[in-house]
Amino acid sequence: MITNSESGTSITEIAADIFRISTPVPPARLPGGFTFNQYLVKAEQPLLFHCGARALFPLVSQAVATVLPVNSLRWISFGHVESDECGSMNQWLAAAPEAEVVHGNLACMVSLNDLADRQPRALAHEEVLDLGGRRVRWLDTPHVPHAWESGLMFEETTGTLFCGDLFTQLGDQPPAVTDTSIAPAAIAAEEMFRATAITPGTASTLRALKSLAPARLAVMHGACFAGDCAAELEALAAYCESKLRESL
Repeated sequence: MITNSESGTSITEIAADIFRISTPVPPARLPGGFTFNQYLVKAEQPLLFHCGARALFPLVSQAVATVLPVNSLRWISFGHVESDECGSMNQWLAAAPEAEVVHGNLACMVSLNDLADRQPRALAHEEVLDLGGRRVRWLDTPHVPHAWESGLMFEETTGTLFCGDLFTQLGDQPPAVTDTSIAPAAIAAEEMFRATAITPGTASTLRALKSLAPARLAVMHGACFAGDCAAELEALAAYCESKLRESL
C-alpha cells in the first residue's frame, strides 16, 4: 500500500505482523536507484527496527500510523549508529512517550547513552526481548557489515532476520519480497560501494547466522528474501572469504 504518493513510500506485510516500510530514491538522484526500508513489528509492545534519517520521519511515521498509533511504540532499534538507521531516533522518542531505544551493550556504552534523549536498554548477545506475541533476539555482529557496534535482530516467531545493511541492493522499485536469490545483487552493490569491513571474522559471523534457520531476510536497502536463507548467507560469506584471500 502506498502511504505517500509524492515520495512513493509504501508499507507491506512481509510476514504475520511484520511490516516493511520502504521509500524509494530514483536513479535521477542516485545512480541505479535505492530504497530505505524500516520494519514495524506489531505486538503488545510494538518495535520499530531502523528509525530512518531525520528527513524521513514524517514519511515513516505516516506509514506506521496506518498499522498502529505512533505513540504506542514501545521499542526502537537498528543495526548500528548511522544516520539512515537512527537519525530520527529522538524524533521517535518524542512521538512515543513510552518508547525506549534498545541495542547491544557496546553501542549503548560508546554512543547511545549520550545520543538518545532517554536512557537506552542494553541487550547482551543472544538476549531475547519478549514483545508479547513476538520475540526478538539480539545478535552482536561487530564489523558486520561495517561498524564496531553492529548487531542484528531475529524475530523468532516468524523466523525473520532483520539484516541491517547486509544484502544491500541497488534499485528503486524492487519487490517487497522475492524468492529469487538476492546474493548476486548484494555482491554487485558491495563491489560498487565497498561498504563491508571484511576481516578474518566476517565469513564466520555470517555463517553463524545460518544456525538461526531464518525463513526470510528483512533487508534495509532492496528487496527482502523468503526461501533458503542459509544459502544466501553462505553465498555472502563465501564472497567475503574470497575477497579477504585476495587482499593477503
